[in-house]
Amino acid sequence: MLTCGMGAVATTFMAGVDLIRNKGAQPVGSVTQMGAIRLGKRTEGRSPLIKDFVPLASLDDLAFGGWDVFPDSAYDAAANAAVLSPEDLVQAKKFLSGIKPMKAAFDREYVKRLDGPHVKKTKNKYDLALEIKDDIERFRKKSKVSRLVVIWCGSTEIFLTPHDVHSTPAKFEAAMKKNHPAIAPSMLYAWAAITSGVPFANGAPNLTVDIPAMQELAREHGVPICGKDFKTGQTLLKTILAPGFKARMLGLNGWFSTNILGNRDGEVLDDPESFKTKEESKLGVLEYILQPKLYPKLYGNICHKVRINYYPPRGDNKEGWDNIDIFGWLNYPMQIKVDFLCRDSILAAPIVLDLVLFLDLAKRAGMRGIQEWLSFFFKSPMCAPQLYPEHDLFIQLMKLKNTLRWMMGEELITHLGSEYYD
Repeated sequence: MLTCGMGAVATTFMAGVDLIRNKGAQPVGSVTQMGAIRLGKRTEGRSPLIKDFVPLASLDDLAFGGWDVFPDSAYDAAANAAVLSPEDLVQAKKFLSGIKPMKAAFDREYVKRLDGPHVKKTKNKYDLALEIKDDIERFRKKSKVSRLVVIWCGSTEIFLTPHDVHSTPAKFEAAMKKNHPAIAPSMLYAWAAITSGVPFANGAPNLTVDIPAMQELAREHGVPICGKDFKTGQTLLKTILAPGFKARMLGLNGWFSTNILGNRDGEVLDDPESFKTKEESKLGVLEYILQPKLYPKLYGNICHKVRINYYPPRGDNKEGWDNIDIFGWLNYPMQIKVDFLCRDSILAAPIVLDLVLFLDLAKRAGMRGIQEWLSFFFKSPMCAPQLYPEHDLFIQLMKLKNTLRWMMGEELITHLGSEYYD
């Protein structure tokens, strides 16, 4: 598998897989490795692990590579990110030291607070995309792998809106040749992967594969795609708490969220244009879960604010504060305070693993285009144009597991249960 960006998230993922394979570490947080799935009726007692139920690739079969704007090995990048303890890094040093990034397709116009010397130089964006395709093929041959997955683990790009050049593959290709500003670097990686027959996932909130041109190419090349923006800290909690409020018909007046973090992601998001991209991703969650048009008396006048502050001393250990103003019976107000001291890359790493394995499974199963069943892993899940995205974590998990049951010819579970009382 190939990561676009070899910073904190990618190297934490790589090191973790090595420690799990060779040092007996536990894949905590990974649905594919630790999750079970119920089959049939509750009385049947069939609940195998997901990895034993569907034919996922083994962790022993994974090979790693990627691109980055810095030439540091995965070990040096992981040491610089300071996510893992020195003890864990020492154990993974030999493995990580052997992973060297390829030169990145990078443009500071799209990520203004980041720069590095390890970048490709070509006359236009189309040639950049072709070089990425060549990288993919070289990695395929060098690693002797039969299948590949590419995941964007890079920084958040500036906010872009859909443009006419995104509407068809032909227009997109022409725009790459003209260096059109609506074509961001992340799109070049996605185009290269999809046209190489390789599944692609977008772990950041960038406009990348969520455009018609990419979706048409994915269907044409038989490639599964998904995104966007890994659901890790504060938004994960929102997709857990908000469905609970809605289920109990508790009203919401406001939700104020603020974060401090000091990793590369925090530095990049200190730029207002990159923050705008992230803000759009984080703000949409409550509207889709709470459905204010259906429940105007409960959710029709919500004040929802999101702030992110770059604070270098915190490093990768992000802290998210939430003040939640709810109201109950007879409109009496109540408050909930949440202080989540989380480790951003520790939460993201198992998501990367699960997406790699599920996308590979989807490709082998002949699935193509948008994989809505993988919404569980994203803040801004992709879906068909005529649909609204499903953000409720519990509905997302049901959809994921029912998709696995469907793939394996098992009965779908609705939790109706009327047959137990006939």
